[in-house]
Amino acid sequence: MVVKGKWGSAACAVALTAVTVLAAGCSASSTSGAVNSIAGSLPTSYGPAETTTLNVGVVPAMDSAGFFVAQNEGLFAKEGLKINYTPATSSETAIAQQLKGQLQISAGNYVSYIEAAAKGDPLEVISEGSVMQQGAQTIFVMPKSHITSLSQLKGKLIGVNAPNNIDYLLDVSVLRENGINPKDVEFPTGKDKASAPFKDGGAIPFPLMAGLLQSGAIAAATLPEPFASLAEQGDGAVPLADLNQGATTDFPIEGYVVTKAWAAANPNTLQRFLAALSAGQEIADTDRSAVETAFEKLASAPDGQVPAQIAAVMSLDTYPIGIDPTRLQRVADVMYQFGLLTSNYNINKMLMPTSDFDFSPFSNAGT
Repeated sequence: MVVKGKWGSAACAVALTAVTVLAAGCSASSTSGAVNSIAGSLPTSYGPAETTTLNVGVVPAMDSAGFFVAQNEGLFAKEGLKINYTPATSSETAIAQQLKGQLQISAGNYVSYIEAAAKGDPLEVISEGSVMQQGAQTIFVMPKSHITSLSQLKGKLIGVNAPNNIDYLLDVSVLRENGINPKDVEFPTGKDKASAPFKDGGAIPFPLMAGLLQSGAIAAATLPEPFASLAEQGDGAVPLADLNQGATTDFPIEGYVVTKAWAAANPNTLQRFLAALSAGQEIADTDRSAVETAFEKLASAPDGQVPAQIAAVMSLDTYPIGIDPTRLQRVADVMYQFGLLTSNYNINKMLMPTSDFDFSPFSNAGT
């Protein structure tokens, strides 16, 4: 599939913090022609859903814009599905819940899913979620640190949301691209002063990252949107390096995943979910106002919304439709390159067969 409709690095939207709980039943729709045209393709004529209520865990960030647009526009409801949404603040937790049957569908970073699948967990990617664009993932420092180049990070601690995960992978790739041995830079391990207070082997929640950066507990912080713009505008952090470069340019970040057993037992439900999600992806990729509306209406707590001045400068990803095996293989290849996999992994082992769903009606770009 082809990535469509890039909005540029200054695209604005209203987003949520990683701990915000979104209201799963909102349906205040946009009025744009694009939304009406795409949403008008639903409902589809797939067979009766085997399961009509789905527990879905999705990362509450701009990577998931397609899902939240689909939810806000009532697209899942059009397909006869009720979505019980849970914020997926940890991919590992979401995977564990899926394997126990507590979640039917989850969306998170590919690194966690590939690591789990390589160890034998029966996971299946059913759709891409996001592809990184300029400004969407950035390394930040504070002005008082006097760090102005990546080479000055040698011997310094870079804060990442989770050790050996997507942000770590982006960081080490860009460091290597700029002639710096990643081993010369420190990352949280759970034993250093920055990550010691937190669980999960050194995971640092994104909302706490700016405070650690200000205090000097970490020398640099790797932040996605909306946390990047929040740290820059609210805390005075300055960008050191955009991670959309070199081997990680246009890098796939997030995907939607089920267990193979659930997919086999619920083919009609899966097709209906994918129809609504794909329409949401198309809208998110072509109608900025629909994304803004979705995140505004889905925020259930006042402090969960990003202020308008932050929304106006935020960067967004692109939101592809379907699955591009070549693109997703890049993630596994870079993971192997930097030691997150002990052997090269064939991504096709965990991708939904292309014959299971026809994405073409939902993509103006085609296949």
